[in-house]
Amino acid sequence: MSNDTQIGYDRVADQYAARFINELDYKPYDRHLLNFFAERVKGRGLTCDIGTGPGQIARYLHHQGAEAMGIDLSDNMVEQARLLNPEQRFEQADMHALPFKDGELVGITAFYSVIHIPREDVTAVLREFKRVLQPDGCLLLAFHIGDAVQHLDTFFEQPVSLDFTFFQITEMCGYLDEAGFTHLLTTERAPYTEEYASQRGYILAQNTI
Repeated sequence: MSNDTQIGYDRVADQYAARFINELDYKPYDRHLLNFFAERVKGRGLTCDIGTGPGQIARYLHHQGAEAMGIDLSDNMVEQARLLNPEQRFEQADMHALPFKDGELVGITAFYSVIHIPREDVTAVLREFKRVLQPDGCLLLAFHIGDAVQHLDTFFEQPVSLDFTFFQITEMCGYLDEAGFTHLLTTERAPYTEEYASQRGYILAQNTI
């Protein structure tokens, strides 16, 4: 699945970046949550946006004063992120095995990236997030709310094989509990008109030692 995800996003990186690099302009609720997150992490160390795409979340956090970088499974997405945000650091990496030492990060954002992880693997991925977070480090997740797994064979008119897993908020809270996190905030919102028509879930969690 990781290989299919990497290949798919490599194929659509240019179109995806053009479509989503400025998406936060029409997402005031997301900006509000990211502002809150930035206040918790800025001045304390490195924050990483996982599944960063063209780097729009990392860019926003940087502009709020956080020391923010990004990683993505797709080499072509990393290339787009570096091109669009030349003052920031972006690397290719797999969220199953993050390129950080234990406790190296003060914060992690993962906006619509865990949705590419099968349900049975989510707890293991969250434990990897926990490994690289400092004590009391923060994690902000965003995901589609639901029970389905949606499969795409085409994306931006390119052939792909991508699965998008939807999660209930209580379900994701359960995975976080299993991984050793404390959830500080859970919230949701309706989709904006410019978005795919799914309810959106957000959880702010803290590394529990």
